[in-house]
Amino acid sequence: MSNQKSSGNSQSFLSPFTRFNKRFPSTLYIAKWLVICSITGALIGSSSALFLVSLDWATQTREANGWIIWLLPVAGFAIGLLYHYFGKEVERGNNLLIETIHDPKEFIRFRMAPFVLLGTVTTHLFGGSAGREGTALQMAGAIGEQFSKLCRLNAYDRKILLISAISAGFGSVFGTPLAGAIFGLEVFLIGRLKYDAIFPAFASAIIASLVTDSWQVKHTHYHIPLIPEMSFANIIYAIVAGIAFGIIAAVFSKTIHFCTQQFKQHIAYPPLRPVVGGLIVSAGVWLIGTRYIGLGIPVIVESFTIQLAPYDFALKIIFTIITLSAGFKGGEVTPLFFIGATLGNALSYFIPLPTGLLAGMGFVAVFAGATNTPLACILMGIELFGSECGVFVAIACVVSYLLSGHTSIYRSQVYGGPKTSSTDKPSTW
Repeated sequence: MSNQKSSGNSQSFLSPFTRFNKRFPSTLYIAKWLVICSITGALIGSSSALFLVSLDWATQTREANGWIIWLLPVAGFAIGLLYHYFGKEVERGNNLLIETIHDPKEFIRFRMAPFVLLGTVTTHLFGGSAGREGTALQMAGAIGEQFSKLCRLNAYDRKILLISAISAGFGSVFGTPLAGAIFGLEVFLIGRLKYDAIFPAFASAIIASLVTDSWQVKHTHYHIPLIPEMSFANIIYAIVAGIAFGIIAAVFSKTIHFCTQQFKQHIAYPPLRPVVGGLIVSAGVWLIGTRYIGLGIPVIVESFTIQLAPYDFALKIIFTIITLSAGFKGGEVTPLFFIGATLGNALSYFIPLPTGLLAGMGFVAVFAGATNTPLACILMGIELFGSECGVFVAIACVVSYLLSGHTSIYRSQVYGGPKTSSTDKPSTW
């Protein structure tokens, strides 16, 4: 009897804060992550703004000085030396971020951020074919990792912080916060989403995107001029296009890994790999022109409105794979946008869907197949092109994801579930 009375008294003397926390257990979680995500999101959004401004400067400088492409091998040698002697522990880039989410033992040093920023801007300045997603994610991950140490987060919370940082980096650099949030939740574990990180991922992506916009940094706007009505015939056409996008996504992923291995196997000294790659890209520019180097945004925009050469996507694949597999810095995603949009444009020669719609479908669907992130890519399509194209974009992304098979541009992605009920788990990625 006395024990029951004592227990009752202890309950009655619980502080109002404790009783409130027991009744609303998510309150502390939300408050904690809102503070962390506000700070990291602001820093990541600002770093993305700096990065985008730097890329614009590099692109304009290169276009105004065409001769600079001949210095690409020299620039490659400098990047190679920087990473070989000072940046070996961060050279794995996005794969290091994914590995740390799965097994947060190795601390990611802050030097990843300035190294990848300098390497990527140099790559674009001198004419390499690369993107920006890889750089944005690595800068964001490096910033987030420092806060995990500053806040003394445990291993579990450290994973969540890295996921939210990736979401912030992706969402802010492309101006697609919803897609960024889902990308961070989706990219590291294929087939599953980490729902306990959903609030930090969305909060970070939205805050970082708002901060980037507040710096008056402009994102490219894309427009699909004509979207047809839904019909059985148009759905079939979308499925056929999705198959093509998935095949090209798989080809790109497998080829870039193969070429990377060849560079490593045949050139033992790492700083010499980008020298050779730079010579090949420079020779290609001399033969073909500058259409397939850099981000390629003007060509992507053209693909929505005018008929392009049907081989544009293939040449961009070649230039991008040589650039990145040789050791230059940057991301694969914007080149994948180029490849997908121009492939969609080429498919309009024989698939009776509007050229702009096929370009938009390819823009996100090749990316979906190459990264195994179909949900993020569907949201990206809706954010960039509007909800009217949502069904067509969804069909293309899902089919591409299924048809790309067990491939990915990120080797460290972990297989969390089969793509179909009849799919066996692959032994390696």
